[in-house]
Amino acid sequence: MADLQATLAAQVSKAIAAEFGAEHADADPGIRRSAFADFQANGALSLARKLGQPPREVAERLVRHLASSPMCENVEVSGPGFINITLADGWIGAEVTGLLSDPRLGVSKVAEPQRVVVDYSGPNVAKELHAGHLRVTGVGDAIVRVLEYLGHVVIRAAHLGDWGTQFGQLIEHALEVGEQETYDQLAAGEFTEFYQAARLKFDTDAEFADRSRRRVVLLQAGDEQSLRLWQLLVADSMEYLRGLYARLHITLTDADMDPESFYNPMLADVCAELEAAGVAVISDGALCAFPPGFTGRDGPLPLILRKSDGGYGYATTDVAAIRYRLLELGAKRIIYVVGSEQHLHLAMVLAVARQAGWLTEAASAEHAIVGLMTGPGGQRLRTRSGDQYKLAELVDEAVDRAEEVIKDRYDDPELRAQIAEDVGVGALKYGDLSVARTSSYVLDFDRLLALTGNTGPYLQYATARIRSIFARAGLDQAAAAGQVTLGHPAERALALQLLGLGLAVAETAQSAEPHRLAAYLFDTASQFTTFYEQCPVLKAGDPATRESRLGLTALTGRVLRTGLDLLGIPVPERM
Repeated sequence: MADLQATLAAQVSKAIAAEFGAEHADADPGIRRSAFADFQANGALSLARKLGQPPREVAERLVRHLASSPMCENVEVSGPGFINITLADGWIGAEVTGLLSDPRLGVSKVAEPQRVVVDYSGPNVAKELHAGHLRVTGVGDAIVRVLEYLGHVVIRAAHLGDWGTQFGQLIEHALEVGEQETYDQLAAGEFTEFYQAARLKFDTDAEFADRSRRRVVLLQAGDEQSLRLWQLLVADSMEYLRGLYARLHITLTDADMDPESFYNPMLADVCAELEAAGVAVISDGALCAFPPGFTGRDGPLPLILRKSDGGYGYATTDVAAIRYRLLELGAKRIIYVVGSEQHLHLAMVLAVARQAGWLTEAASAEHAIVGLMTGPGGQRLRTRSGDQYKLAELVDEAVDRAEEVIKDRYDDPELRAQIAEDVGVGALKYGDLSVARTSSYVLDFDRLLALTGNTGPYLQYATARIRSIFARAGLDQAAAAGQVTLGHPAERALALQLLGLGLAVAETAQSAEPHRLAAYLFDTASQFTTFYEQCPVLKAGDPATRESRLGLTALTGRVLRTGLDLLGIPVPERM
């Protein structure tokens, strides 16, 4: 089954075509959830303007057709021409029963899959991920999971910073401390300390700084020793990233790294092409693009593609990357999941791509803006010592706090540690994903780890509770397949909610906003809580009602687990 609102929209469109002609069948039915019925169709108002007829008369003619649909229990005109639609209990029950045998839970794959590039996480060689990376990594991975579930061909692109002038000082520092010490430090995750030590030498030791600058030239020229040490830094960094991504249930692999070094051979050609096309010009010795619409106090803003000394910067790499993704990979949609502070830079890159003729109406590129995770008062998140929070430390703290919350529930320390890991990671990620990605939010562990409210633990607990219902009864949750009948308002509300997964997934993919799916899952868990409190399941009054409620319970568990998996949230077996 297509999502519920799409099914209802098709019914309204069919009524429009029958009553007013096929040429009007593409009119927007305007299907919305309603506080006065199950749904409201407000398309009659815009159709009436097009037809030049009174809206209520148009609505009344549509009602006559909709009233005969087996979907509808009651259809009536409200206000100036709204149509309130109450669905038939029997139809809802039959649709939910069908979902029990549907492995995709009513989520249809798209008819025309796209090739989509999602640029996210933004790791750097020889630098640890900090707390700010949580959002761009988790949000990006959730978008990827949702798009893939819908059948799109998704290319993950973790834009790895592995090239540039800083590698001269890093390689020289590695030579001074020795390869083994370099490996030991980086394997232990001490990237910040390693980088800071190299930087301090560069700033205070003129000879070291000169060697570092020469080392950059050697590296870019393909010097064997320089390349080998650079590859050592990359390899050690990847070992660290693999471990942290795995712990956070992030699907990025080595093959998904999109290193700056990959684009290095393309930069000269990209600059030459843009200069020949008149998109880039020489300004004060540098090659710059001046995309229209970007102006500062001193005039048009430049996007510097080649510095006056002949070197390239990250803007050149970003321009080369979008050219490669559009022309070589054939991407039809590119989603950049990066912080809001990159908005101007990215807008200029996209503008240059349009000027160059690479980014046309046949494809789209969008900035999926991600806000900040902050400390109290909206300040940047810092440790108690005032240092920037490392992402690994943030995860450790979430897990430690989760174990404190559940310490009295389990005697087995190994089981307690595993559950704490899932709850802590889930709380941290869900707290991030449940907030609109453009918004900033304050990190509050007490709120994130609460077993009530819109939190990861609340959803995890709901799935665990469902599993325990079947375990107590000695039943296989996957085998629940009874006919669903609706006799109680809480049953009906839950059934309607379960029919909405397809729309939630589709809206999440369309908008690249995982909080939409998170909100749906929270509403589903809340509806199940009400159902569970008001409708006995195992002690239902008769076998048919018991089987029906077991079916609703099993389906809720599957919907929650599927949705949480699409968000990358782990689900512990017990809580």
